[in-house]
Amino acid sequence: MAIFFEQLVNGISLGSIYALIALGYTMVYGIINLINFAHGDIMMVGAYTGYFVLRYMGTSPFGLCCAFLGAMIVCSILSLIIERCAYRPLRNAPRLNLLITAIAVELILQSVMRILPFVGPDPRPFKTMEIKMINLGIVSISNIKAIVIICSALLMLVLNYIINYTKTGKSMRAVSFDMGAASLMGINVNRTIATTFVIGSILAGAGGVLYASCYPQVDPMMGYIPGLKAFVAAVLGGIGSVPGAMVGGFILGITETMVKAYLSSAYADAISYCILIVILLVKPAGLLGKKRVIKV
Repeated sequence: MAIFFEQLVNGISLGSIYALIALGYTMVYGIINLINFAHGDIMMVGAYTGYFVLRYMGTSPFGLCCAFLGAMIVCSILSLIIERCAYRPLRNAPRLNLLITAIAVELILQSVMRILPFVGPDPRPFKTMEIKMINLGIVSISNIKAIVIICSALLMLVLNYIINYTKTGKSMRAVSFDMGAASLMGINVNRTIATTFVIGSILAGAGGVLYASCYPQVDPMMGYIPGLKAFVAAVLGGIGSVPGAMVGGFILGITETMVKAYLSSAYADAISYCILIVILLVKPAGLLGKKRVIKV
C-alpha cells in the first residue's frame, strides 16, 4: 500500500506539471481557436532560463524563487513577441495557416536554441535543490515533489481567481464567447488575446522549471514530449475548458506513473493515448468540454 501511495504522489506531481502546460493550450484555443504547438518550446525556454539563473544564483530557496521569476518574465516577453509577429497578422486567415505557423514557430525556437553559443544542442544537467525526504506517515515525499505540487496548486488557484474574479478574466471570457460582440462593448481584443498568451506562457515557464527540477536535465528538444502530453491532457479534459485541462493533466500524470510502476514504462505512452481515444469516443468534447452549436 505504501508503494501505491508513493506512486500516486509521483503521478500527482507529474500531472500537476502537465496541467500547468495544458492550461496554456486550452486558454489560447478557447479564445482564438488556435492549437499553439510552440507552447511546449516556451516551456523549454523557461527551463533554460531557470538553468542559467540557478547557475549564477545557486540552488538555495532564494535562487529557486529567482529562477521561477526569471522564467516567467522571459516566457511572457517571448509570448508577446510570438503573438504580435506570428499570430496576430494571421488572425483572420484560415485555421490551417495558423496551425502551420505554430508548427513553424516551434521549429524556429528549437533551432535557435540549438545554435546559440551559450546553449548548444547538447543536454546539460539542471542544478536543483538537494533532495530531502519528508515523512508524511504512510508515504514519504521528496522536497522537490512537494515544491512541484504546492507551486502548481498555488498557480492554478491564482489563475482561477484571475479568470473568475478580475476585469481581465471577464474580458477573456467575453472575447472567448464572442470576439465581435466583445469588441463592440469596448473590450480591447488585441490586448486581451496578448494577455491570454502571457498568462499561459507564465504557467509554461513555471512548468519548465518544475519539470527540469524533477528530471534534472535540459536540452533544446526537451519541450516536445511534455508539450505533446500536455496537449493530450487538454484534449482529454476538454480543449477550451480550464478545469478540464487541470483534470486531464492529473489523469494523464497518474495513469502514466501507475503504468510505469505496475506494468512497464514501454506501455505508458500507448496506454495514456488509448485512454484519450476511449474517452473521446464516448465523449467527443472531452471530460469537461461542452459541445459548440454553430448557427448557419
